Amino acid sequence: MKLPFISDGGYGEGPAIGVVVLSTDETLEPELRQITAQTGTSLYHSRIPFDPCVTPETLARMEMALPASLALFPRHAKFGAIGFGCTSGATVIGAGRVAEIVQEQFPDTSVTDPISAVIAACQALGVKRLGMLTPYRMDVSAAMCELLEKNRIKISAFGSFEEELDHKVARISESSTLDAMLQVGAGDCDAVFAACTNLRAFSVIKAAEAALEKPVISSNSAFAWHLHRLAGIAGPLGGPGKLFKV
Repeated sequence: MKLPFISDGGYGEGPAIGVVVLSTDETLEPELRQITAQTGTSLYHSRIPFDPCVTPETLARMEMALPASLALFPRHAKFGAIGFGCTSGATVIGAGRVAEIVQEQFPDTSVTDPISAVIAACQALGVKRLGMLTPYRMDVSAAMCELLEKNRIKISAFGSFEEELDHKVARISESSTLDAMLQVGAGDCDAVFAACTNLRAFSVIKAAEAALEKPVISSNSAFAWHLHRLAGIAGPLGGPGKLFKV
């Protein structure tokens, strides 16, 4: 028995966001869903292969794998924005190159990544000096600091957990992240930035802001905010911290 049906736009009618997530990442999706669930945004993920160790070499190799990951997104969804979900990877590969690769397959879609989102967030908040926290080894952190400085964001304080294994980054306790935020944010800075999409931070951002009396952003909070803004979603968003009111 063949049954009749009617068609509508489906979940992908919009607004829709696509995110390429590292195969080793265990944090980005749970945190990003906290925002998309409140906005009614359809969120589509694709995974990209990544080495267990975060090094400049393993990050750079994702450039070649990115087209295949993008090809797995549903073609009939109306994406308002697509993001490459790796702060350090976008730093090493370059935001321009990431956007170029995405727009080869999705030419009419806005593109971002966490480090570009952080720069946009700092501009929106009027931040000129950052207290910065990363989980990375120093050569990866140094490249990120250099990129932010080139974009006129001074790194006035810096600290790192110096953990190379990505699965261990996902297991750094949120209390450790909060303590680190308070340490790097105690000095002369306008805001605090906790880098890495695999570093859990959503549940401690408000506490850090209350203690420091300044904005606190993470890779995932900036990324979520920027994806929604690029997708055309205006007004306050239901996320942690002052950024989501901008």
